[in-house]
Amino acid sequence: MNYGGVFDLKVKEKELAEIEKKLSDASLWSNHEKVTPLLQRKRELENILEKIKNLYSKKEDLLVWLALVEEGESECLQEAEKTLRFLKESLEILEMELLLSGEGDDAEAILEIHPGAGGIEAQDWAEMLLRMYTRWAERHSFKIEYLDYIGGEEAGIKSVTLHVKGTYSYGFLKGEKGTHRLIRISPFDASKRRHTSFASVDVYPYEREDIKIEIKEEDLEIEAFRAGGPGGQHVNKTSSAIRIIHKPTGLVVQSQNERSQFQNKEIALKILKAKLLQMELAKRQEKKQESYEAKTQISFGHQIRTYTLHPYRLVKDHRTGYETSNVEDVLDGNIDIFIKEYLIFLNSGTRDNGNN
Repeated sequence: MNYGGVFDLKVKEKELAEIEKKLSDASLWSNHEKVTPLLQRKRELENILEKIKNLYSKKEDLLVWLALVEEGESECLQEAEKTLRFLKESLEILEMELLLSGEGDDAEAILEIHPGAGGIEAQDWAEMLLRMYTRWAERHSFKIEYLDYIGGEEAGIKSVTLHVKGTYSYGFLKGEKGTHRLIRISPFDASKRRHTSFASVDVYPYEREDIKIEIKEEDLEIEAFRAGGPGGQHVNKTSSAIRIIHKPTGLVVQSQNERSQFQNKEIALKILKAKLLQMELAKRQEKKQESYEAKTQISFGHQIRTYTLHPYRLVKDHRTGYETSNVEDVLDGNIDIFIKEYLIFLNSGTRDNGNN
C-alpha cells in the first residue's frame, strides 16, 4: 500500500512550515487579501496532515495484524479486516476532501429543506431527505443542531434548518443544493397510485473566523409572531417566534423553535449570516451572477436528482449521470458516491446542461 503523491507528509509539512513563517510576519496581517488564503490553506494542510498521519498509523497496525495472522494467530484476522475497512473508508473520505478547492469548502454547513407543492406527499418526502442527511452526518461523525423545525399537521415536515457541525461539511454538501424528485406509490393514497413529489435543499457555509459578516441593526426588519404547526415551542400561546428581513438584500429568515424571542433572534441571525457569507464567497470568486442564476434553477422543472421507487428502483443524478439501483442504501444516508461524482464533475470544469 503506497501513500505517495498527494499523501506525501514531507511535502505538506514543508508547505505548512512556509505558511506559518509567512504568517509570523506582523506586517502581513494588515493585508486581508493576502492573509485570508494563507489561513485557509493552513487549516486545510493541518486537517489533511492529521488524517494522513492517522492513516500511516493504521497502516502499521494492519501490517502487525497481518504478520500475526501469517504466524498462525487466526483470531487476529478479524482485527486485520476491521483495520483494512477503516483504511478504505478513510482513504475515500480523504480523496473527496482533496477534491475540495473552493474558498469556504472547509466551513461547516447550514442546510435547509423545504417541501414543494403537494401537501402531505411533499412534506413526507422532505422528512425522508432530512433522515437521509442526518444519517449521512452520523456516518461522518458530524454533529447536527436543529436551528428551526416546522412539522406537518399529518405527517412529514413543512421546513427544517440544520447546522451540520464538522470541517468540510459545507464542501461535501454544497452539491446537494437544488430540487430533489421522488417517484413512488403513495402510502397516503388509498388507490395506490403513483405520485411524484419535490423538495428543495439549500446549503450555506457557516460563519468563518477569517471572513467577518457585519450586520447593521438598522438594516433589519424584525417581526415577532406565534409559532405554528407541530414542532414549534409554545404553539399559539406566545409570540416568541422571530422573522428577520435583511432590507439591503431582501433575505428573509425565521426561527420559532426556542422558548424566547431572544433565543430565536440569535438563531435567525446565525442563519442570516450563513446566507450573507455565501453571497460574499460568490462575490470573491467572481461567480456572483452564476450563483444567482443557479439558484433560480431550483424549481420543479430543474431537479438535480431523481429517486424512483416505482415502477423500478433507481437514484439518478442529472448533472453527473451517476446512478444506482440501491435506493434503500442511498435513503439511509450513503450518498458519498454522489458527492464524490459531483466534486469530480466540478473539478473537470463541466457545467450543468439543465437536462432532467
